[in-house]
Amino acid sequence: MNRTFKFNTLYIGILLLTLAFSSCTSSKQLAIQKSKTAQLSRKLGFTVNRKDDLPLLEEVSRWLGTPYRYGGTTRTGADCSGFVGAVYKNVYHKSLQRTVVNIYNKDCQRIGKHRLKPGDLVFFNFSKRKKRTLNHMGIYLKNGYFAHASTSKGVMVNHLSENYYKKGWRKSGRVW
Repeated sequence: MNRTFKFNTLYIGILLLTLAFSSCTSSKQLAIQKSKTAQLSRKLGFTVNRKDDLPLLEEVSRWLGTPYRYGGTTRTGADCSGFVGAVYKNVYHKSLQRTVVNIYNKDCQRIGKHRLKPGDLVFFNFSKRKKRTLNHMGIYLKNGYFAHASTSKGVMVNHLSENYYKKGWRKSGRVW
């Protein structure tokens, strides 16, 4: 009887220690995650929570401010399709075509604007002469926000409801 009591006491003690240490670990992880999402929210300009596609948002945040460079695919300079292709390679381990039109035609399943999910691609045309072609693209992040490489300001985040992007909007697609 005495042996059983000692064993049960020891067992309960070990269980309590395990619970105490595991709750500290999970509390630390939650604090780190909360700090990370707050930092991403500040950088990206919208609220980020732990249920979001954090690898995508972290990668995009690393690219913010990268200057525009026609034909560029690195953080020293990138154009819109180079930026999208590099992010896709780093986050999703997928290689995309190199041009806006080829990415849309060969790498995407067409989806409606109302079905956009994080990681989907958004396509625009800002040409005054060729209305049907696609000449710009970005990566949808969440709640109408998308990231792209602007010719004037480099990699940045904008909202699809902004007049400029509303007028230029053409299509959206989900990479296979």
